[in-house]
Amino acid sequence: MAPTFFQDNPVLDANQDNAQYALGIGSRYKLGKRWSLNADYGWHLNRSTTSPFKNPLSIGIDLETGGHVFQMHFTNSQAMNTNGFLGQATGDWNDGDIYFGFNLSRVF
Repeated sequence: MAPTFFQDNPVLDANQDNAQYALGIGSRYKLGKRWSLNADYGWHLNRSTTSPFKNPLSIGIDLETGGHVFQMHFTNSQAMNTNGFLGQATGDWNDGDIYFGFNLSRVF
């Protein structure tokens, strides 16, 4: 678990505080030597009831090839920064609003 505080200026919902709190939960399950299944959920603790935003949920797969790590993930949040990911996720998994992301890391 990861308790998080972030400041959002300005906020789109007049009922939303600028100071926001969230609790992140993540997990990783190794499918094999080089494959893993990952999940991450952010529970926004003080979101306004009139807010159009949703709690972010991401599910992904990692493939490690020795020097590279390929990450493919599906999420209801388009942003990758803290304020956007935790506070401004617009997609809804129930409506099919899912975004695809891809990362590639190289270790030298």
